[in-house]
Amino acid sequence: MKVHEQRDLGQLLARNIDWVARKTRDDPSYFQRMAGQQNPHYLWLGCSDSRVTANDVLNLDPGEVFVHRNIANVAHTSDMNLLAVMEYAVNVLHVQHIIICGHYGCGGIERALGEERNALVDYWLQPIVMMYRKHRQAFANIRDHRARINRMCEINIEMQVRRVAATPIVENAWLHGRPLHLHGWIYGVEDGLLRDIGPTLSSLAERDNLLNVDERVIQMLS
Repeated sequence: MKVHEQRDLGQLLARNIDWVARKTRDDPSYFQRMAGQQNPHYLWLGCSDSRVTANDVLNLDPGEVFVHRNIANVAHTSDMNLLAVMEYAVNVLHVQHIIICGHYGCGGIERALGEERNALVDYWLQPIVMMYRKHRQAFANIRDHRARINRMCEINIEMQVRRVAATPIVENAWLHGRPLHLHGWIYGVEDGLLRDIGPTLSSLAERDNLLNVDERVIQMLS
């Protein structure tokens, strides 16, 4: 490892020591409490973007939110990592809220709306690509490039809420009458604010009463 890289990593370790000192000065029992069993009420399914960290934007301490993140907050139903996180959160931690949170200006969404297709990430983004291609003409009516990306960011959140709601993990919780609520949120990197844009789902009936996804996309683009 090069000297400057060692120095950079050393700075991170030093920052950790400063953080520990600050936390224990303000709250001497902080780490003793953290060492106890985690008991979060929330599962956060978010984007890997380094600017959107769940605990920070929610102003919550470690232990209060269980987190899974990936590029463009996509809920692939074949993703064993995602499913394992969801299963543990719902069946073991008994979280009551699953928050699917994207953000405006998402680089993954921008990639999906572009034409370049030569990397592994493009396989990951394929569901978004296909949705965009299916409604390309409607998107074309949004003349501003940034506005078009942001609209797709919003649509993508609804897509992923629907996907999460269709998993056997969530279905089984609802069938057994357990309180579990799905929320579609978006984060504004330019102002730091979270927005509840929906849908919010708390039962199989609410899920099944949603408009067809294509009808809903057309509605959102009109």
